[in-house]
This record gives sequence, structure tokens and C-alpha cells, in this order.
Amino acid sequence: MFRRVFFVFLLWCVTVYYSYRMMGVDPENCTPDEYDYWGIKWGEAAVRLAGIKIEADMGDVDPEGHYVFIGNHQSNLDIPVLFEVLKKNRIRFVAKKSLFEIPIYGKALAHSGHICVDRENRRAAMKSLNEAVEKAKSGISPFIFPEGTRNMNLKELMEFKVGGMIIALKSGLPVVPIVMTNTGRIMGKGQFVIDNRPVVRVKALPVIDPSEYTIKDREKFKDDLYEMMNAAYQELLAEDA
Repeated sequence: MFRRVFFVFLLWCVTVYYSYRMMGVDPENCTPDEYDYWGIKWGEAAVRLAGIKIEADMGDVDPEGHYVFIGNHQSNLDIPVLFEVLKKNRIRFVAKKSLFEIPIYGKALAHSGHICVDRENRRAAMKSLNEAVEKAKSGISPFIFPEGTRNMNLKELMEFKVGGMIIALKSGLPVVPIVMTNTGRIMGKGQFVIDNRPVVRVKALPVIDPSEYTIKDREKFKDDLYEMMNAAYQELLAEDA
């Protein structure tokens, strides 16, 4: 009961601690493992604090492979869950500008290489997409939430935005669609008390070769991806019915 009620406060404390530790890392003079270390440790700590159980089916995904990941978004818990499941894939999240403006945490996000997108400024947004492509080519695996925000309707995925498709197609990396269920049931948007009884299910769909699409096909890519991911999401939901 203590964990369920005070989880958000405990997570805030842990986040501040690991943010400070991350800020002490010099990206220019460290190994990739050292650069990734504190983000992974934060994810592990958050999952332990929440007391959640994760069942992951990663299919043919190389646990140390270099990809663009695209997933659905229901909860703030999605981030630590994905750090836990993809800890060796060097993931960095494409996130809204407001998160980078949070004291301490926002600076740590930028310092650790996550990608800021200003949705209110088209020119800045395009610059961010190009930055994401360059980071992808340098060895980082971008993780994109194409719904753009946490989905409060847990029955189906929200409509996808096209920006993430541009990153995926321009990077040239294999694309891994990922669907998750139950993080929204455990702690949905606007909730401050968790219910950690549901099992978080994570499923990687077959890897997509982006060369099957051109940048002009980004709308088709978006629609195909949505259809595939929403169908897989419905199948996962049925497992809990």
C-alpha cells in the first residue's frame, strides 16, 4: 500500500538522484556503456519501485541491435519499462520540449542525448527531426511515440503523427514496431496512485526494412504501421480478457 500511494514521490526522488549522476558524465570522454549507464539504472530503479511485472516477447530483435523503435504510449511508466527491456539497444527518446524545461531532469535529458521536439515551431521541429536522424546514424537507437502523447483510451491506439515516420525513413535503419499494454492501467495520465497488479506486456513486431518505402511514402508508411500495431495491440488486450 505504501508503494502504491507514495510511488510518484519516490520516483521523483530517484529521478533527481540519477539526473545529477548523469550530469556528471562527460559524453566526449566516456565509453558508450558509461554514457548509457545512468539512464539504464534509473529505469531499473523505477521498475523496482513500482513493483511491476513485465512479460516481453522481442521476437527477432537483436538485443544489442541498432534500430529505430516505434511504440505506443500510455503512461510515464513506459519510459522505465522500455529502458529495462531494451537496455542494450542504446535507446534515446524523441520527446516534447516541455520535458526538457523541467528543472534538473530536463537538463539530464538533454545531456544524455534524448531528442527535443518543439511542436509549436515548425522550423525547430524539422531541425529536431534532422538531429534525430544524425544521432541514429551515430549509433543511437531513437525511440518514437507516434501518438504524440499518452493515450487515455486503452481500447485502441491513437492516430499516428508523421514526424516519426520521417526519422525512421531518413535514418535508413531497420524499424521495430513495439506494442505495450497495461502501463495505462497501472498509472495512466493524470494518476498519482499506482495499481501494480496488471502485468505489463511488451511485444516486438517483425522488423521492417525501411527501403520498402521512400520519404514520399511517409503517409502510407504511417497508415501501414498504425494498422499493424493496432491489430497487434488488440491481440495483446485479448490475452488479458
